[in-house]
Amino acid sequence: MTKWTLLATSALTLSLNSGIASAQETDNTTVDEIIVTATRRAESIQDVPIAVTALSQSALEREGVNDIVALTSLSTSFNINSAQTETGGTTLRIRGVGTTGNNIGLESSVGVFLDGVFLSRPGVALTDLLDVNQIEVLRGPQGTLFGRNTSAGALNVTTKKPNLDELEGFANATYGNFDQVNFQGGVSFPLVTNELGIRLSGAYRSRDGFLQSSTGAESGSRDRYVLRGQLLWEPDDSWQVRAIFDYAETDDECCDAVLLTETPFAPLFDVAGVTPANGGVTDVGLEALDNRRSNADQFFNPSDQFGVSLEIQKDFGAATLTYIGAYREFDAISDQDSDFTAADIFRFGSDTTIENFTHEVRLQGEAFNSRLNWLIGAYYSDEDISEVQSFVLGDDFQPTIDASILGAAGAPAAFPFGTNPFALFTGGVDHTGDFANNLFTQNGKSFSIFTHNILDITEDISLTVGLRYVDESKDGQFTQLSAQSNACFAGLQGAVLPGAPIPVPDALTPLVVGFGCFPFVVVADSPFAQFLPLPQTFNDRFEDDELVYTIKGSYQVSDDVLFFAGFTHGFKSGGFNLDPTAASGGASPIFNSEEIDSYEAGLKATLPNGITANFAFFHQNLSDFQVLEFTGAQFQTFNVPRARSTGVELEVQGNLNEFFSFNLSGTYANARYPENCADGLQGTVSEDLFIRTQNLCGSLLTNSSRFNGLASLTYEAPLSDTMDFFITGSVKYESRRRTATQPTVVGSDVPFAFDFQPGNAKINLRAGIHFNENITFEAWVTNLTDQQTRGLSFNVPLRGFTSPTAGDLGSVGAFLQEPRFYGATIRYKF
Repeated sequence: MTKWTLLATSALTLSLNSGIASAQETDNTTVDEIIVTATRRAESIQDVPIAVTALSQSALEREGVNDIVALTSLSTSFNINSAQTETGGTTLRIRGVGTTGNNIGLESSVGVFLDGVFLSRPGVALTDLLDVNQIEVLRGPQGTLFGRNTSAGALNVTTKKPNLDELEGFANATYGNFDQVNFQGGVSFPLVTNELGIRLSGAYRSRDGFLQSSTGAESGSRDRYVLRGQLLWEPDDSWQVRAIFDYAETDDECCDAVLLTETPFAPLFDVAGVTPANGGVTDVGLEALDNRRSNADQFFNPSDQFGVSLEIQKDFGAATLTYIGAYREFDAISDQDSDFTAADIFRFGSDTTIENFTHEVRLQGEAFNSRLNWLIGAYYSDEDISEVQSFVLGDDFQPTIDASILGAAGAPAAFPFGTNPFALFTGGVDHTGDFANNLFTQNGKSFSIFTHNILDITEDISLTVGLRYVDESKDGQFTQLSAQSNACFAGLQGAVLPGAPIPVPDALTPLVVGFGCFPFVVVADSPFAQFLPLPQTFNDRFEDDELVYTIKGSYQVSDDVLFFAGFTHGFKSGGFNLDPTAASGGASPIFNSEEIDSYEAGLKATLPNGITANFAFFHQNLSDFQVLEFTGAQFQTFNVPRARSTGVELEVQGNLNEFFSFNLSGTYANARYPENCADGLQGTVSEDLFIRTQNLCGSLLTNSSRFNGLASLTYEAPLSDTMDFFITGSVKYESRRRTATQPTVVGSDVPFAFDFQPGNAKINLRAGIHFNENITFEAWVTNLTDQQTRGLSFNVPLRGFTSPTAGDLGSVGAFLQEPRFYGATIRYKF
């Protein structure tokens, strides 16, 4: 433990002790009641039989949360990380369960809802949070009420409504290290008092990248702005109409990676003629991690999106009708040096468009003298995805694969074909300039009808029953717009055709095929594709339907104690692996839907002094768990028959006295692949896929730590009649977690290098002064001790290889999480 950790922990401990001492000497104050809409009804969080964390605007500000990436500092059950791109490679997890990203065909296990509207991909939800009223983290499957793809949980984000009574507004300005600037502002005013109001808000944030490359490039930067406008009309007590428009634009540079290990073939890159020294890698290992140093050229990841929504509520007295209709268009471009080196090996680009129409209608009311609170509804969405992926091979591609062939075959001096074997086998045909432009499209339609009902059996016992029938259909297509792979086909002739002018030795055939025909730039549907794992186009349809349901019972033990228990069956749609290698060798590009059976029991208590203590136990059985794995040469999507997550959660928060408030929370989640995770799979899939699945059995789910704990304490007191002072600190701890998809080299016991991110604690501090109740000045620091932690680890493309017999002969890279940031913020509100 560093001196900074010791100092900060000691300070928090002393503050907590003094707070407890003060609490014994003065009367404690109660906390305001927290209202949530986790059941699509406005209820006290202590009365809802659901494990939910509610984060208010003040809590988000005190922790410096600008986007959902930072929510991990406030919720011990929530986790997020990005790989290669933030718009397409971000994964959300709750209770250790989440879908690995980096494929536009995969949908998240954690649904994100903005003012009741479903955001269909995590990348769409990564814009800056603006004018937020509250965020609810709903844990466990939420499919009966929140619709599509919430098998692990949901984030329910609500923004502030226009003020119909008076003028109000706010303005915030921040400056910090890495040249970080952040401006937010908004105003709300009535157009017709008590009837019609408007709210306008906007934000801009920029920051230099924290990962520096030997090429001079940087990664992890921010350049974003968001605009939002709202109109609220309430002509009388029975009507409410709310229209929302938002536009967001990002120009981030993300995501390069640090190389943690180097292939033993590294000296051969120079021998084979790779232009930069050491094959384009100068920073590698723990020193590169500590110094946040990488090797690639710039990663560009700009995006823009806009959305409109209309919410209409009509109270008929006996029932209330709610309609929410929305349209959102999201466009993202990615331009990446995806070989992660300074060598000119290959470059990847993509242009993605997602258009989504959604409609939801709900009718809810009460019956039987208010003992039954009923709700029925219907939902429809129509989503179109279009993505063009472009790959181009550079001057250093062929020397790079020559180095791997040389390393696998022996020392160059003993190699009979010279230092450039592939050029010899192709008759001199070179890879440079080979390319492919691939188009992927998917149209997905989802229709569901649902009901959610709460019956008070007695004054103290309630029963909740929810049902949702979901019908899903998707049409997926891969079309190759243009491609050139002359060197690949010249090498294949020598490798697989009898009587070739320069035959490839049998021992080298797998290497020539595997390295010389980089699947992302091969002409699809070639004659060789029928019997080799080369790209094939597809045009197929996926259909599925499911009955999602929940049944929960709650018992009000006393006015201050609620016990609940229940079972939920959840569902996440399958679909298409939108990747050039998805249908290789005649494989199906379709992956199955994921299902979950979740058992949960909990207790919610309000202590006499207003402190709340909430506890939950959960056990989740997942079947056909969806996994995306990068093997080093392709992105492979498959279903694991079984996965499990079992654990407990505890949240305790409140005021110790009029000066001190605190939050203690912890989550233990054993999210894992059981030892029998592949039972029944052999014979139904390819042998390679079965081995890869079986290799996962007995390991933890990727990026799932068993224990996460959070402790925060806030002190606030007046300095004078016009000034208040506050200081808040938090410590977030996570135990070690696996960062790679596979725990070992597939088919062996050789562990994946740097697989585990060690346990770590991150400390945030913030202090400030309120002036006249409307001006606040704050100084803050996040990740005080500058912990260097990793997200996903992966096999670096084309840099060596792994095999069950040879072991780990490749290079391993990792994507970094955010370092220490510090700065100052001034806030003004009126």
